[in-house]
Amino acid sequence: MAKFLAQDSAYRNYSHTQNKVKASGGRTPRDQARRVLSQNFLVDQQAIERIVAAAGPVDQVLEPGAGQGALTRALAGRGARVSAYEIDPLVAGKLTARTRDLPGIRVVRGDFLKAKPPREPFAVVGNIPFSVTARIVDWCLTAPALTSATLVTQLEYARKRTGDYGRWSLVTAASWPWQHWSLAGQIARNSFRPVPSVDSAILRITRRPEPLVQDRRAYTELVDLGFSGVGGSVDASLRTRYRGVDAALARAGISPGTLVCHVHPDQWITVYEALAGQR
Repeated sequence: MAKFLAQDSAYRNYSHTQNKVKASGGRTPRDQARRVLSQNFLVDQQAIERIVAAAGPVDQVLEPGAGQGALTRALAGRGARVSAYEIDPLVAGKLTARTRDLPGIRVVRGDFLKAKPPREPFAVVGNIPFSVTARIVDWCLTAPALTSATLVTQLEYARKRTGDYGRWSLVTAASWPWQHWSLAGQIARNSFRPVPSVDSAILRITRRPEPLVQDRRAYTELVDLGFSGVGGSVDASLRTRYRGVDAALARAGISPGTLVCHVHPDQWITVYEALAGQR
């Protein structure tokens, strides 16, 4: 378990709307906007440095949810050319003013999910809104020129996607031959303002230089069938469409009756290779 970075004193509420909330007895429109947009800004410099270090050397970066620009400035300081996407017009305006004289930063006022992926190699690095995590991950997985994605997500999400619970998800298994998933560390909730209700993690998705499987359609079809739940186990699901399932599972080291979530992505590749053409 990674050591949390922020000090206990960081739990204090530094929101500029705090006094207004107390005076009005409720949330201000700005607070409501933060909740809708899942705005929790990074304020822990050590955490920011860990994210940049996890991203590694990067040239062109797209940053979803740039917010107040703490990560934006850190990336640009390492020599990256950063396109910082911020959907909140008020926050985007402030970020533009703060970074106007800094080289390598372009602030884009708009929705990152509507951005067209660059044709040349690029990376995605961001403290992303929790409410659209799955959609941003899907965007990254389908971007042909993406080299890596370094994303701050909810800790539970990152652990589920990287097998940290000893279980594996469909999205990880289906993309594994083309992207490697890893957990690059944890970030305590008090590293953000406002303080969220859960801890976070640094999720890394790295495109493999060479795919481990050539036929994407055939592989994902097999994995989708395995996760379909037909029969309740991997072998029962695969037998509905493939011959030689027992031998394929034995080759991959998968015991009969194994639940699909306990099959490692590398084992899926072995099963696919054994069952290719076995319908």
